[in-house]
Amino acid sequence: MTSLARRTTLGLAAAVLLWGGAAQAQNTLDHITRTKKVRIAIPTDYPPYGFVGVDLKPQGLDIDMARYIAAKLGATPELVPVTSANRIPYLQTKKVDIVISTLGKTPEREQVVDFTHAYSPFFQAVFAAKSVSIKSWADLSGKTVSVTRGAMADTELGKVIPAGVDVKRFEDHVGTVSAFVSGQVQVIATSAAEGATIMKQNPKLDTEYKLLLKESPNYMGVGKGETALKDRLNALILEARRNGEIDKLSTRWLGRGAGDLPM
Repeated sequence: MTSLARRTTLGLAAAVLLWGGAAQAQNTLDHITRTKKVRIAIPTDYPPYGFVGVDLKPQGLDIDMARYIAAKLGATPELVPVTSANRIPYLQTKKVDIVISTLGKTPEREQVVDFTHAYSPFFQAVFAAKSVSIKSWADLSGKTVSVTRGAMADTELGKVIPAGVDVKRFEDHVGTVSAFVSGQVQVIATSAAEGATIMKQNPKLDTEYKLLLKESPNYMGVGKGETALKDRLNALILEARRNGEIDKLSTRWLGRGAGDLPM
């Protein structure tokens, strides 16, 4: 075989391998459609997005969304509990088909995961009792606010806080929440997850969402190159926005609507 023929043969072989790999990388939607089963990574340690209920079954916003997506795909969901650390590796090693687990989009993650449109809000905000009138940042003047030192809520609060606000900074979230629940402060600046947990566990406080500090929505993740699956999920997410399903889930679990989520 001549040198030119050998190079041509090797080039064709490489092209076949690349084509085969690309085809294999994009067959997850076909597999879901064929088997009528979908494996979805969900959180069980981060209420209200995902946690274990008194019946020892997972529940929360992400769990409801996972079941909604599975039903729309015509598949039976296999809910796979994951942590923040292993949810992407589970996707990369094909232990799951989709990640629906408070996954935020970052440039680093975009190198290894394909992201859908945003499906739920995740935000930092201020919360207080319904009886405490707070309609603007100026309304915080004269009030006491608890926040965790150095947390995102602390950073964002510093950008908007007016004069005359007594900010109590605590070294951990436990102290921040305890100060609010015990009545040491009138207002708490924290994440959507923590705010929703306070509302659920302490209904007598009559806590509600007041003002937004920072929006950082959640996205579904699929394997890199899974274009068909990503496109299908995007269509389902847009449909859920139009039919009110996403707003309903957000209101149920987070105490406010989803708002304008990014694509």
